[in-house]
Amino acid sequence: MDSLLILLPVALAFFSLASALFLWAVNHQQFDDLDREGCRILFDADRSQERD
Repeated sequence: MDSLLILLPVALAFFSLASALFLWAVNHQQFDDLDREGCRILFDADRSQERD
């Protein structure tokens, strides 16, 4: 029972920190365009490094 008095506030602190980080990421448009980075690596416009 004594460990519950320690673990419960620690778990609530981790949950509130994770929630705050998620809300910060959403408010700063971190999840707006998830496909661009995946396509950027496939369709690289910089061809100057290719050598034949």
